[in-house]
Amino acid sequence: MLTVRSDVHRHHHGLELSGGTIAPSTESPDRAERIAAAVIAAGHPTIEPDELDRQLLHQVHTAEYLELLETAWDRWQQLPDPGPAAMGFTWPARGLIDRRPDDLIGQLGYHSFTADCSIVAGTWDAVSTAAAIATTAADRLIDGGAPTFALCRPPGHHATADQFGGYCYLNNAALAAQRLLNRGAERVAVLDVDYHHGNGTQSIFYDRSDVLFVSLHADPAFEFPWFLGRADETGIGDGDGWNLNLPLPRGTTGDRFNEALTVALERIRDGRVDGVVVSLGVDIFVDDPLGDVCDHHAGVPIDRSGDRRSRHPDHHCPGGRLRGGRHRPERGLLPRRLELTATRTGCVRDQSSCSACCIAADMCGR
Repeated sequence: MLTVRSDVHRHHHGLELSGGTIAPSTESPDRAERIAAAVIAAGHPTIEPDELDRQLLHQVHTAEYLELLETAWDRWQQLPDPGPAAMGFTWPARGLIDRRPDDLIGQLGYHSFTADCSIVAGTWDAVSTAAAIATTAADRLIDGGAPTFALCRPPGHHATADQFGGYCYLNNAALAAQRLLNRGAERVAVLDVDYHHGNGTQSIFYDRSDVLFVSLHADPAFEFPWFLGRADETGIGDGDGWNLNLPLPRGTTGDRFNEALTVALERIRDGRVDGVVVSLGVDIFVDDPLGDVCDHHAGVPIDRSGDRRSRHPDHHCPGGRLRGGRHRPERGLLPRRLELTATRTGCVRDQSSCSACCIAADMCGR
Protein backbone atom coordinates (compact mmCIF):
# COMPACT_ATOMS: atom_id res chain seq x y z
CA MET A 1 0.00 0.00 0.00
CA LEU A 2 1.27 3.45 -0.90
CA THR A 3 2.25 5.41 2.21
CA VAL A 4 2.66 9.17 2.36
CA ARG A 5 5.07 10.35 5.05
CA SER A 6 7.64 12.98 6.03
CA ASP A 7 10.33 13.50 8.65
CA VAL A 8 9.28 17.10 9.33
CA HIS A 9 7.25 15.96 12.35
CA ARG A 10 10.49 15.36 14.26
CA HIS A 11 10.77 19.08 14.99
CA HIS A 12 7.55 19.09 17.02
CA HIS A 13 7.55 17.74 20.56
CA GLY A 14 5.61 19.91 22.94
CA LEU A 15 4.85 20.01 26.64
CA GLU A 16 1.66 19.01 28.41
CA LEU A 17 0.10 19.18 31.84
CA SER A 18 0.11 15.59 33.06
CA GLY A 19 -0.45 14.36 36.60
CA GLY A 20 -0.22 17.89 37.93
CA THR A 21 3.17 18.61 36.35
CA ILE A 22 4.41 20.04 33.06
CA ALA A 23 6.12 17.24 31.16
CA PRO A 24 7.20 16.33 27.62
CA SER A 25 4.17 15.30 25.62
CA THR A 26 3.29 11.61 25.46
CA GLU A 27 2.63 12.25 21.78
CA SER A 28 6.25 12.06 20.67
CA PRO A 29 8.20 11.67 17.41
CA ASP A 30 9.00 8.06 18.31
CA ARG A 31 5.46 6.91 17.61
CA ALA A 32 5.64 7.97 13.95
CA GLU A 33 9.20 6.72 13.58
CA ARG A 34 8.21 3.21 14.64
CA ILE A 35 5.29 3.16 12.22
CA ALA A 36 7.48 4.39 9.38
CA ALA A 37 10.07 1.72 10.13
CA ALA A 38 7.38 -0.97 10.07
CA VAL A 39 5.93 0.27 6.78
CA ILE A 40 9.35 0.38 5.12
CA ALA A 41 10.36 -3.02 6.51
CA ALA A 42 7.17 -4.51 5.10
CA GLY A 43 8.11 -3.27 1.65
CA HIS A 44 5.38 -0.68 1.17
CA PRO A 45 6.32 2.22 -1.13
CA THR A 46 6.57 5.65 0.51
CA ILE A 47 6.42 9.15 -0.95
CA GLU A 48 6.76 12.71 0.34
CA PRO A 49 3.64 14.91 0.44
CA ASP A 50 2.76 17.47 -2.19
CA GLU A 51 2.69 21.17 -1.42
CA LEU A 52 0.18 22.27 1.20
CA ASP A 53 -3.17 23.48 -0.19
CA ARG A 54 -3.87 26.53 1.94
CA GLN A 55 -7.25 27.11 0.32
CA LEU A 56 -8.32 23.68 1.53
CA LEU A 57 -7.20 24.52 5.07
CA HIS A 58 -9.64 27.45 5.04
CA GLN A 59 -12.50 25.12 4.06
CA VAL A 60 -12.06 23.20 7.32
CA HIS A 61 -10.52 25.70 9.76
CA THR A 62 -11.15 29.38 10.47
CA ALA A 63 -8.74 32.04 9.22
CA GLU A 64 -7.99 33.45 12.68
CA TYR A 65 -7.23 29.98 14.03
CA LEU A 66 -4.82 29.20 11.19
CA GLU A 67 -3.14 32.57 11.71
CA LEU A 68 -2.60 31.78 15.39
CA LEU A 69 -1.10 28.36 14.73
CA GLU A 70 1.30 29.76 12.15
CA THR A 71 2.45 32.82 14.12
CA ALA A 72 2.11 31.84 17.80
CA TRP A 73 5.70 30.71 18.29
CA ASP A 74 7.22 33.89 16.86
CA ARG A 75 4.83 36.00 18.94
CA TRP A 76 5.64 33.91 22.02
CA GLN A 77 9.34 34.61 21.55
CA GLN A 78 8.65 38.35 21.73
CA LEU A 79 7.23 38.05 25.26
CA PRO A 80 9.49 38.79 28.23
CA ASP A 81 11.08 35.58 29.52
CA PRO A 82 9.16 33.18 27.26
CA GLY A 83 9.05 29.58 28.39
CA PRO A 84 10.00 26.53 26.29
CA ALA A 85 6.48 26.14 24.87
CA ALA A 86 3.58 28.47 24.14
CA MET A 87 0.59 27.52 26.27
CA GLY A 88 -2.58 29.19 27.47
CA PHE A 89 -3.99 28.78 30.95
CA THR A 90 -7.49 30.26 30.75
CA TRP A 91 -10.30 28.87 28.62
CA PRO A 92 -13.75 30.35 27.69
CA ALA A 93 -15.69 28.11 30.06
CA ARG A 94 -19.33 28.34 31.15
CA GLY A 95 -20.33 31.77 32.37
CA LEU A 96 -17.65 33.55 30.32
CA ILE A 97 -18.15 35.45 27.08
CA ASP A 98 -17.25 33.75 23.80
CA ARG A 99 -15.08 36.61 22.54
CA ARG A 100 -11.60 36.31 21.04
CA PRO A 101 -8.97 38.29 22.99
CA ASP A 102 -6.27 40.42 21.35
CA ASP A 103 -3.56 39.09 23.65
CA LEU A 104 -1.52 36.05 22.58
CA ILE A 105 -1.95 34.12 25.83
CA GLY A 106 -5.66 34.83 25.75
CA GLN A 107 -5.83 33.60 22.15
CA LEU A 108 -3.96 30.42 23.08
CA GLY A 109 -6.70 29.72 25.62
CA TYR A 110 -9.51 30.76 23.28
CA HIS A 111 -8.27 28.45 20.52
CA SER A 112 -7.64 25.38 22.72
CA PHE A 113 -9.68 23.16 25.02
CA THR A 114 -7.08 21.04 26.83
CA ALA A 115 -3.76 21.47 28.62
CA ASP A 116 -2.07 18.65 26.70
CA CYS A 117 -1.23 20.80 23.67
CA SER A 118 1.47 23.42 23.34
CA ILE A 119 3.20 25.18 20.48
CA VAL A 120 6.96 25.00 19.96
CA ALA A 121 9.33 26.15 17.21
CA GLY A 122 8.52 23.26 14.86
CA THR A 123 4.79 22.93 15.50
CA TRP A 124 3.45 24.79 12.45
CA ASP A 125 5.82 23.02 10.05
CA ALA A 126 4.82 19.66 11.53
CA VAL A 127 1.06 20.20 11.55
CA SER A 128 0.96 21.78 8.09
CA THR A 129 3.04 18.91 6.71
CA ALA A 130 0.69 16.39 8.33
CA ALA A 131 -2.21 18.15 6.61
CA ALA A 132 -0.35 17.97 3.29
CA ILE A 133 0.24 14.25 3.88
CA ALA A 134 -3.48 13.65 4.38
CA THR A 135 -4.53 15.56 1.28
CA THR A 136 -1.78 14.00 -0.83
CA ALA A 137 -3.01 10.56 0.19
CA ALA A 138 -6.54 11.56 -0.80
CA ASP A 139 -5.28 12.71 -4.20
CA ARG A 140 -3.35 9.48 -4.75
CA LEU A 141 -6.43 7.48 -3.82
CA ILE A 142 -8.45 9.22 -6.51
CA ASP A 143 -5.70 9.25 -9.12
CA GLY A 144 -4.44 5.73 -8.54
CA GLY A 145 -7.60 3.89 -7.49
CA ALA A 146 -6.10 2.02 -4.51
CA PRO A 147 -6.19 2.46 -0.72
CA THR A 148 -3.54 4.78 0.65
CA PHE A 149 -1.99 5.25 4.07
CA ALA A 150 -1.26 8.76 5.35
CA LEU A 151 1.24 8.66 8.18
CA CYS A 152 0.26 11.93 9.84
CA ARG A 153 1.90 13.37 12.90
CA PRO A 154 0.77 15.33 14.82
CA PRO A 155 -2.62 13.65 14.81
CA GLY A 156 -5.83 15.55 14.13
CA HIS A 157 -9.19 14.04 15.08
CA HIS A 158 -9.64 16.16 18.23
CA ALA A 159 -8.94 19.45 16.44
CA THR A 160 -12.09 21.47 15.76
CA ALA A 161 -12.51 24.23 13.20
CA ASP A 162 -10.89 26.71 15.60
CA GLN A 163 -9.47 24.83 18.61
CA PHE A 164 -6.57 22.49 19.28
CA GLY A 165 -6.53 19.80 21.95
CA GLY A 166 -5.84 16.12 22.56
CA TYR A 167 -2.44 16.53 20.84
CA CYS A 168 -4.26 17.66 17.66
CA TYR A 169 -3.95 20.96 15.78
CA LEU A 170 -5.22 20.53 12.19
CA ASN A 171 -7.87 17.90 11.52
CA ASN A 172 -6.17 15.62 9.02
CA ALA A 173 -9.18 13.33 8.55
CA ALA A 174 -11.52 16.26 7.91
CA LEU A 175 -9.07 17.72 5.41
CA ALA A 176 -8.80 14.38 3.59
CA ALA A 177 -12.59 14.04 3.50
CA GLN A 178 -12.99 17.57 2.17
CA ARG A 179 -10.36 16.90 -0.49
CA LEU A 180 -12.29 13.84 -1.67
CA LEU A 181 -15.43 15.99 -1.90
CA ASN A 182 -13.56 18.68 -3.81
CA ARG A 183 -12.34 16.02 -6.24
CA GLY A 184 -15.84 14.85 -7.07
CA ALA A 185 -17.11 12.57 -4.30
CA GLU A 186 -20.77 13.21 -3.46
CA ARG A 187 -20.51 11.83 0.06
CA VAL A 188 -17.62 10.60 2.20
CA ALA A 189 -17.56 8.62 5.44
CA VAL A 190 -15.07 9.13 8.25
CA LEU A 191 -14.68 5.98 10.35
CA ASP A 192 -12.95 6.70 13.66
CA VAL A 193 -11.77 3.62 15.56
CA ASP A 194 -9.58 5.34 18.14
CA TYR A 195 -10.11 4.72 21.85
CA HIS A 196 -11.07 8.38 22.27
CA HIS A 197 -13.97 10.04 20.48
CA GLY A 198 -13.01 12.25 17.53
CA ASN A 199 -14.82 15.29 18.86
CA GLY A 200 -13.15 17.62 16.38
CA THR A 201 -14.23 15.67 13.32
CA GLN A 202 -17.76 15.39 14.65
CA SER A 203 -18.03 19.10 15.31
CA ILE A 204 -16.71 20.05 11.87
CA PHE A 205 -19.27 17.95 10.00
CA TYR A 206 -22.13 17.89 12.53
CA ASP A 207 -24.50 20.00 10.38
CA ARG A 208 -23.54 18.46 7.03
CA SER A 209 -24.98 15.52 5.12
CA ASP A 210 -22.09 15.12 2.66
CA VAL A 211 -19.88 13.58 5.36
CA LEU A 212 -21.01 10.62 7.47
CA PHE A 213 -19.09 10.46 10.74
CA VAL A 214 -19.04 7.09 12.51
CA SER A 215 -17.06 6.57 15.70
CA LEU A 216 -16.31 3.62 18.01
CA HIS A 217 -14.79 4.88 21.25
CA ALA A 218 -14.71 4.70 25.01
CA ASP A 219 -17.87 6.05 26.59
CA PRO A 220 -17.29 9.75 27.38
CA ALA A 221 -19.07 9.19 30.69
CA PHE A 222 -15.66 7.99 31.95
CA GLU A 223 -13.10 8.98 29.32
CA PHE A 224 -11.65 11.89 27.34
CA PRO A 225 -12.99 14.05 25.75
CA TRP A 226 -15.87 13.66 28.27
CA PHE A 227 -18.06 16.39 26.75
CA LEU A 228 -18.82 14.87 23.35
CA GLY A 229 -19.33 11.39 21.92
CA ARG A 230 -22.67 10.24 23.35
CA ALA A 231 -24.98 7.98 21.37
CA ASP A 232 -27.74 10.60 21.22
CA GLU A 233 -25.53 12.98 19.21
CA THR A 234 -26.84 12.32 15.68
CA GLY A 235 -26.28 15.62 13.87
CA ILE A 236 -28.23 18.84 13.43
CA GLY A 237 -29.89 20.55 10.47
CA ASP A 238 -28.79 18.96 7.20
CA GLY A 239 -26.50 16.70 9.24
CA ASP A 240 -29.30 15.09 11.24
CA GLY A 241 -28.82 11.34 10.96
CA TRP A 242 -25.30 11.58 9.54
CA ASN A 243 -23.45 11.23 12.85
CA LEU A 244 -23.24 7.84 14.55
CA ASN A 245 -21.50 7.40 17.90
CA LEU A 246 -21.00 3.90 19.29
CA PRO A 247 -19.61 4.45 22.83
CA LEU A 248 -18.20 1.34 24.50
CA PRO A 249 -17.91 0.55 28.24
CA ARG A 250 -14.76 -0.52 30.03
CA GLY A 251 -14.01 -4.19 29.66
CA THR A 252 -15.55 -4.45 26.20
CA THR A 253 -14.55 -7.78 24.70
CA GLY A 254 -13.13 -8.24 21.24
CA ASP A 255 -16.40 -9.83 20.17
CA ARG A 256 -18.38 -6.86 21.48
CA PHE A 257 -16.05 -4.46 19.69
CA ASN A 258 -16.51 -6.38 16.45
CA GLU A 259 -20.28 -6.23 16.88
CA ALA A 260 -20.07 -2.45 17.16
CA LEU A 261 -17.74 -2.31 14.17
CA THR A 262 -20.23 -4.34 12.16
CA VAL A 263 -22.90 -1.76 12.98
CA ALA A 264 -20.51 0.97 11.87
CA LEU A 265 -19.69 -0.73 8.58
CA GLU A 266 -23.35 -1.40 7.85
CA ARG A 267 -24.15 2.28 8.41
CA ILE A 268 -21.36 3.25 6.03
CA ARG A 269 -22.67 0.78 3.47
CA ASP A 270 -26.19 2.15 3.82
CA GLY A 271 -24.86 5.67 3.40
CA ARG A 272 -23.73 4.84 -0.14
CA VAL A 273 -20.60 6.91 0.21
CA ASP A 274 -17.93 7.36 -2.43
CA GLY A 275 -14.97 7.13 -0.08
CA VAL A 276 -13.94 6.26 3.47
CA VAL A 277 -11.39 8.08 5.59
CA VAL A 278 -10.21 6.02 8.57
CA SER A 279 -9.06 7.81 11.70
CA LEU A 280 -6.68 5.10 12.70
CA GLY A 281 -5.97 4.34 16.33
CA VAL A 282 -6.15 1.03 18.18
CA ASP A 283 -5.35 2.20 21.67
CA ILE A 284 -8.33 0.16 22.87
CA PHE A 285 -6.58 -2.69 24.66
CA VAL A 286 -6.40 -3.07 28.42
CA ASP A 287 -2.62 -2.72 28.60
CA ASP A 288 -2.42 0.46 26.57
CA PRO A 289 -1.33 3.52 28.61
CA LEU A 290 -4.27 5.65 27.46
CA GLY A 291 -6.95 3.10 26.64
CA ASP A 292 -8.58 0.14 28.31
CA VAL A 293 -11.87 -0.54 26.52
CA CYS A 294 -11.16 -3.97 25.07
CA ASP A 295 -10.32 -7.01 27.13
CA HIS A 296 -8.04 -8.58 24.55
CA HIS A 297 -8.04 -11.90 26.40
CA ALA A 298 -11.67 -12.40 25.41
CA GLY A 299 -12.16 -12.38 21.67
CA VAL A 300 -8.85 -11.15 20.30
CA PRO A 301 -6.47 -14.10 20.58
CA ILE A 302 -2.75 -14.12 19.89
CA ASP A 303 -1.60 -16.06 16.85
CA ARG A 304 1.78 -17.74 16.53
CA SER A 305 3.50 -14.55 15.37
CA GLY A 306 2.30 -12.71 18.45
CA ASP A 307 -0.10 -10.43 16.58
CA ARG A 308 -3.53 -9.98 18.07
CA ARG A 309 -6.20 -10.98 15.57
CA SER A 310 -9.95 -10.81 15.60
CA ARG A 311 -12.02 -13.99 15.61
CA HIS A 312 -14.03 -12.24 12.91
CA PRO A 313 -11.36 -10.91 10.56
CA ASP A 314 -13.85 -9.74 7.96
CA HIS A 315 -14.90 -7.01 10.34
CA HIS A 316 -11.67 -6.23 12.15
CA CYS A 317 -10.78 -2.60 12.69
CA PRO A 318 -7.65 -1.26 10.98
CA GLY A 319 -4.58 -2.22 12.96
CA GLY A 320 -1.63 -0.15 14.05
CA ARG A 321 -1.24 2.99 16.06
CA LEU A 322 0.96 5.95 16.65
CA ARG A 323 0.55 6.21 20.40
CA GLY A 324 2.91 4.78 22.94
CA GLY A 325 1.96 1.50 24.53
CA ARG A 326 2.38 -2.22 24.32
CA HIS A 327 0.77 -3.13 20.99
CA ARG A 328 3.56 -2.84 18.51
CA PRO A 329 3.26 -1.45 14.97
CA GLU A 330 6.55 -3.02 13.94
CA ARG A 331 4.64 -6.20 13.07
CA GLY A 332 3.80 -4.41 9.83
CA LEU A 333 0.06 -5.11 9.86
CA LEU A 334 -1.28 -1.57 9.41
CA PRO A 335 -1.53 -1.52 5.62
CA ARG A 336 -2.82 -5.09 5.43
CA ARG A 337 -5.61 -4.45 7.95
CA LEU A 338 -6.44 -1.13 6.34
CA GLU A 339 -6.90 -2.85 3.00
CA LEU A 340 -9.12 -5.41 4.72
CA THR A 341 -11.37 -2.71 6.13
CA ALA A 342 -11.49 -0.96 2.77
CA THR A 343 -12.61 -4.06 0.96
CA ARG A 344 -15.21 -5.10 3.54
CA THR A 345 -17.16 -1.86 3.91
CA GLY A 346 -19.09 -2.31 0.67
CA CYS A 347 -19.17 1.44 0.77
CA VAL A 348 -19.17 2.87 -2.70
CA ARG A 349 -21.95 3.04 -5.25
CA ASP A 350 -19.85 0.99 -7.66
CA GLN A 351 -19.31 -2.17 -5.65
CA SER A 352 -16.52 -3.31 -7.96
CA SER A 353 -14.37 -0.38 -6.83
CA CYS A 354 -14.92 -0.96 -3.14
CA SER A 355 -11.29 -1.90 -2.55
CA ALA A 356 -10.25 1.58 -3.66
CA CYS A 357 -12.39 3.57 -1.28
CA CYS A 358 -10.28 3.82 1.82
CA ILE A 359 -7.64 6.18 3.11
CA ALA A 360 -6.14 6.23 6.60
CA ALA A 361 -5.50 9.91 7.05
CA ASP A 362 -5.46 10.62 10.75
CA MET A 363 -3.19 8.87 13.20
CA CYS A 364 -5.21 9.59 16.30
CA GLY A 365 -4.01 11.53 19.30
CA ARG A 366 -5.58 10.70 22.60
